[in-house]
Amino acid sequence: MGMKIALFLDSFPKISETFILSQLDGLISRGHQVTLFPRSVSGERLVHPVVERHRLLEQTRFPPSQPTTLRERLTFHWRLVWVRLFRLNSVARLKDLFGNYRYMPKWRGALAEAEPVIRDKGEFDILFAHFGPNGARAAWYREAGLIRGALVTVFHGYDLTQYLRRGGADVYAALFRLGDSFLPISCFWQRKLHDLGCPPNRTRVHHMGIDCDQFAYQPRMATEGQTMRLISVARLVEKKGIEYAIRAMKQVLSVEPRVEYQIVGDGPLLTSLQALVQELGLEGRVRFLGVMTSEQVAAALSRAHVFIAPSVISASGDMEGIPTVLMEAMASGMPVVSTRHSGIPELVEDGVSGRLVAEKDVPGLAQAIIELMATSDAWAAMGKAGHEKVAREFNISTLNGVLERHFAQLSGG
Repeated sequence: MGMKIALFLDSFPKISETFILSQLDGLISRGHQVTLFPRSVSGERLVHPVVERHRLLEQTRFPPSQPTTLRERLTFHWRLVWVRLFRLNSVARLKDLFGNYRYMPKWRGALAEAEPVIRDKGEFDILFAHFGPNGARAAWYREAGLIRGALVTVFHGYDLTQYLRRGGADVYAALFRLGDSFLPISCFWQRKLHDLGCPPNRTRVHHMGIDCDQFAYQPRMATEGQTMRLISVARLVEKKGIEYAIRAMKQVLSVEPRVEYQIVGDGPLLTSLQALVQELGLEGRVRFLGVMTSEQVAAALSRAHVFIAPSVISASGDMEGIPTVLMEAMASGMPVVSTRHSGIPELVEDGVSGRLVAEKDVPGLAQAIIELMATSDAWAAMGKAGHEKVAREFNISTLNGVLERHFAQLSGG
């Protein structure tokens, strides 16, 4: 019999979070019922086919829009106060909850976010949260008596860097005390969790993964006189480091003019990155292809030779986990150039499946690309090593089976 799972996440549907959709697809395909509790509507128009295939929007409980008229506000707040007083049995209990969960927004905002949970009245086998703040949110709901289930929280990177700067090192104290299981996506983040006081006996690494069958293995090789195609797939934000790849292209083209760099994705830095391309005189050699579905990304990867992932620590402290798009590139047989950042060295082995350089090292990045161009006879071996690594350790089908068994153990199923 399938389990009932409540999934807590930031926003939905979100084109860039394919790792969550891959888990959702696997869990639903195995017969489990999943209800989604995002904090907001993403507003994105382009959605992955899995959203429509499983009719996920029908299983999503979005927070209500803010009431506008006086009557709406009075009705909304009275309903929330009633739930608090009668579900929690005392005003003292309500005060205690808000005192222990200082990461939550002001009480009105916190209760507004809780409204879909109140309305659902669900009893679940598993409360599954992606990113630490959503785990803390689910813990708060469970303590308030609004929802039941074993609580599992996945930590990715932002939640252990940028978020800690705002909330403080003890922001997860209540979550660490109440959570049943903690799943950092890399050994790098597991060590960080332990340093913060997360119980080691409730912590285990669980990688994000990809559908390896979706990325046909295709050894890369160079043809004399052919233009070498580099590609990045990323949300255009600071931690992706796309600026440094563009700057490196200026140096690469001074050595080998038969190179083209394609950038798939969108984000707040698009305009500034386009301006940088013009400033460096790289029009026609650096192209922005916009947002693509996972199927379109797979097709774009199949036409490229080398994947570039120049990740960096942002000024706000935000960091990567292990980018799933790196896994996709390696699964397709592509050698990669990336940085020694976060958990990336747990996926990419320097000199074996690609090249790793220091963060923000434009000359080093350019040199790694130039050396790969000069040793194209090694591309096939690098691609094979990367493909085997992903198939062995980052295959979503295998990982979903592991996750399912872990859920069953926690829920007593």
